[in-house]
Order: sequence, then C-alpha cells, then structure tokens
Amino acid sequence: MSDPIKHECGVAFIRLLKPLEYFTEKYGTPLYGLKKLQLLMAKQINRGQDGAGMGVIKLDPQFGQRYLARKRSNSKNAIADIFDEVNKDLKSLDKSNLNNALYLKEHFPYAGELMLGHLRYGTHGGNSLENLHPFLRQNNWMCRNLVLAGNYNLTNVDELFTQLIELGQQPKEISDNVTMLEKIGHFLDEENERLFKIFKDQGYSNFDITEKIKENLSVENILKNAFKRTDGGYNMAGMIGHGAAFVMRDPNGIRPSFWYANDEMLIVASERPAIATTFNVPYQKINEVTPGCALIINKDGSYNETRILEQKEKRSCSFERIYFSRGNDADIYNERKALGQLLAPTVIEKLENDIDNTVFSYIPNTASTSFYGILEGVNDWLKTRRTEQLMSENGTLTPERIKEILTYRIRHEKILVKDAKMRTFITNDADREDLVGHAYDVTYGIIKPNIDTLVIIDDSIVRGTTLKTSILKILGRLEPKKIIVVSSAPQILYPDCYGIDMSRLKDFVAFRALLELLKDTKQEHKLTEVYELCKLEMQKPVEDMVNQVNQLYNMFTQEQISDKIAEIVTPEDFKPKVEIIYQTVENMHKAIPNHSGDWYFTGNFPTQGGVKIANRAFIYFMEKNTARAY
Repeated sequence: MSDPIKHECGVAFIRLLKPLEYFTEKYGTPLYGLKKLQLLMAKQINRGQDGAGMGVIKLDPQFGQRYLARKRSNSKNAIADIFDEVNKDLKSLDKSNLNNALYLKEHFPYAGELMLGHLRYGTHGGNSLENLHPFLRQNNWMCRNLVLAGNYNLTNVDELFTQLIELGQQPKEISDNVTMLEKIGHFLDEENERLFKIFKDQGYSNFDITEKIKENLSVENILKNAFKRTDGGYNMAGMIGHGAAFVMRDPNGIRPSFWYANDEMLIVASERPAIATTFNVPYQKINEVTPGCALIINKDGSYNETRILEQKEKRSCSFERIYFSRGNDADIYNERKALGQLLAPTVIEKLENDIDNTVFSYIPNTASTSFYGILEGVNDWLKTRRTEQLMSENGTLTPERIKEILTYRIRHEKILVKDAKMRTFITNDADREDLVGHAYDVTYGIIKPNIDTLVIIDDSIVRGTTLKTSILKILGRLEPKKIIVVSSAPQILYPDCYGIDMSRLKDFVAFRALLELLKDTKQEHKLTEVYELCKLEMQKPVEDMVNQVNQLYNMFTQEQISDKIAEIVTPEDFKPKVEIIYQTVENMHKAIPNHSGDWYFTGNFPTQGGVKIANRAFIYFMEKNTARAY
C-alpha cells in the first residue's frame, strides 16, 4: 500500500494440554511452548510493529511462588527484545537444571502452561509501555487475576465507561482497553462472590472455598455479563489467574480469529497461516472462532466454543483480505489475484486497447498478487484478440505472420525498486513521508519516454499523500506519456471504527475529492445541510440513527470522484497525465465473497455504533475538531 495505514493488532495464545515434563521428553526442552509462542508472534509481525507483549500463567503453583509474569517492549524490534530479556533471565539460572521442568517452573517466571502474546500498532494513546497489551488486573485471590489482550475497537466506550461508574468504580481513563479490563474484571469478581456465598452457606472453610471456586468458576457467566452491551469489532483473549482462559469474537465476525487443538496444546492466532506455519498443521484442521462465541479453555484443559452473544449477519472485514493479512493463506492469495483480474477490462478500456505502448508494474510489495491477477486478465483479453486477428486474416496468413500474432506479449516490469535498508513503517507521519521519498528508486531504460503508458497496481489509495509527494514524482523521472494508478480496493469514503487506523474524514483523498466537486458545482451549501442533519442524528437513540454522510457521496459517480482524485494527487508541474482507477464494490464482493464487511467503502456499517461514528466524524470535520470520532 503506497499510503501506510495502521492496524490493531495481532494475538497469539498457547495453552499447553500436557505438563512441561512431557515437552522435555518429546521435544528436548520444557520451554517448547514458549519457543512456539515467539514464532507464532513473529509470523504475525505484519499486524503490529510498534510494540509487543507477552504474559504467562503457571498452573497449580506452590504458595508464595510467582505464577503470573509479563514482559512488554516498545522497541523497534519488540519481539526480539522481549525474548532476549526472557533469555537473560533463563541464563541467570543454574545451567545444570535448564531442562528440569520442575526447577524451571519454580525459578523461571516464564515456564508456564498458559501463554498470551500480542503485537500492537499504536493507532491511539501513544506507544508507552503502559499502552501495550497484555493488560493486568491483579488481586491477591488467584481467581480474580485477569490478563487481557486483543485486536479490538469499541464504538460505545463512553456508554460502557458510564456503566462502570454506575457500578461504583472509578476507572483511571476512558479507553476501550481500561473499560473492558475493568468490565470483565467486575463480573469476574461477581462470579467469585457468587460462588463464595454458595460454598460458605454449605459450610466450607475459606481455604476450601478458594479451591472450589477454581473448580467451578463459570467463564461463560462472566462473558455473557461483560459483553452484553458492547458495540464494535473484537478478537479478545483473556487468562484468569487460576488457569482458565477465553477468546471472545464479536457477533459480526469483524475481526479475525483462528484456533487449532491437538492432544498437546491449543493455539489461537489472528491469522490462519501463522498457526499452519508455526505448528506445521493442515489448513483444513484450523478452525475459525464462531462470531459471537467464546472459545473457553477450562483450568483442567477441557475446551469448547460457547455462544455468548446473539448471532448476527457475518460482516468480516474485507480489508483484512485485501491488505492486512499475510498473503500466504491460499484463500487470500486467490482473492487478491481475483481483485486484479476483475480490474483488467477497465484498464484495457482506459488504454484504448493500446497494449503495445504500455508497461504494467506494481508498488511493492503486497500489491504483487493483484498485479499477477491483472496480468492474467489482460492475457485473457489478448487470447481473444489473437483469435480475432487470426480469423480476420484467414486466407492471407503466412507462417511469419502467425508466429507474430501468437508470440505477442504484454510488457510487465519491476519499475519501482525498494531500498531494503529504509524503514517506512515508523509511526511519525512527517518522517515517514520523507523516508518514502527516498525508499524507492526506479528501473531506468524500460519506458519509452513520452510514448509509453505506465500502469501501476496498488492495494489501496487511502490518503493519496505518498502518491503525490513521492511515488508519482519518482515515476515521473522515466518520462512516460501517462501514468494510470490502479487500486485493487474501492474508494475509501468512511472512517473505520473497528480496529483500522482510518478515523478522520479529511485524511481520505476521496473525501477531499468530494469537497472539490462540491466546490466546482457550487453546491458547498450541502455541507452545512448535512452537518445539521448529522447533529440531529446524534440526538436520537443509537439504534435509530442513519448515516447522513452518504447523501453527499451519492451526488457524484465513482468515476467523477476518481478523476478528481487524479487531479489532487498529480504533483505540480508534472508532465505525464495521471489517471486513477478504483475497484468497484461489486467486483470486490465477487473476489472476496465470504468477507462482506465493506463499511469503509459504502457506509454500510455492521453495527449501529458505526453509523454514529460516521455522523460524528462529519460533525468533527465541520467543526475543525481533529480528535478521533471514537
């Protein structure tokens, strides 16, 4: 993607179903699970490079023994940093006992049966250690300790925060992290108190009651109460101090979550390939956590999926498939190819069938799969063209002419070359923009100056800033007659409020194009009209709200917006003509039929909280409020 956007986050969870001694005997180390956690996190590094964290819980510790440990890092190489520190702790121990499971469980904080890892993109709240998952809610009673991490964003944090206040709490800040930690923690406390009263009435001592609570704690009850009024997208993983755990997914299946289990361990990750690669297991044996359900792992190692919230229409995030998830998932790979293939007819039409003077390329690196797809689509067109030429020249064909027709090929090259030494994922926007300008170079001598058209495939054009300030200027050095930038994703029109860092309307180049079109057509008064309508919507109950912003976009066609975007991103005094082609929403759904979440493209939000955020984002724009709308 030429415009770097950030995404929250990656989850990795492992529950060992055998004692540590088993892994020593079979794999030569009692820390087999910890090593696998590191790899499971590393295989999801694409989901978060601003920080990482991991937490470990030990089953059945001795009194006075540390049974909960956490390590977090906000360094540029956070995963390596975490496990380097863990390894330092290990090296400080008696070397003759490093394969002794009992010794490690007593002396090494990270020798446990439950392990939760997290990778973070810092979309909000900064990148201090305090903002890194997993979060802890600690208590001297084992069954009241909670470790929480996830890939989530809630749209109704204010409402949930108010509920906590009504419960008598005083949370330290208004955020979905603190809110969910305290909300789940509150009902964890309630479940402890419910069981305490039952067993106290039965005459058990306090010591015995503690053991009975460990055996009877209902994670299902806790989650049904804690998630009752949540609105948003989430893949949330939690561990309770005595050894139970859960993975909770939102009822629309917005955020991804996968799991696999055998007789040795249970694994959860945000991406299927991470599990497949780390544990060398077949794809078909990896399960998707059912939307609205929790995968609950009991202290004794038994597990099951339990429905927590009413099932709703599945609206899994399509952007996961287009860009964020790793492309070595076979389904994702084929979907991305299909996105490119479906764009081929529009590209050919824009080229007016002039393939001879066209070079196809892509903006590295994730757009390469869509690039292969568009090449296939153009080649399919070429097959038809060859047939038509052979038929039309029938009777006059010579062997030389037949060979010429049959060997006709499209031209495709790697035009943009990325300097591997340049890091473009840094979080400071100004520094990133400057780096991107120097992170690429071009392959000279391939483009015929002022004759060739250059077609460049990109995953998505979100802000357009990098295109204008860097990419197009670099490509302009080759002096093509025209540059056509093709986005495999549709135009991004609305903020995402479920975990992707796209929160302000003014950041979207499509919205800026809308403003220019309103100005060109002398209809800027429509902004004020919609502003007033949005304010009226905010006075309604959230379940009655409608998206008022979409009427502005409906005033213009996709082509009009694309043409205006091309004007916006064209650098000043730029000689080549620039054109923009976006994927259509209809074709995106053809390519990605099982992930229908498209709210950023259509304004069709899967939850009413999203509708509220869309209206609020427009109000903030009109009031020049730069805060996030959620």
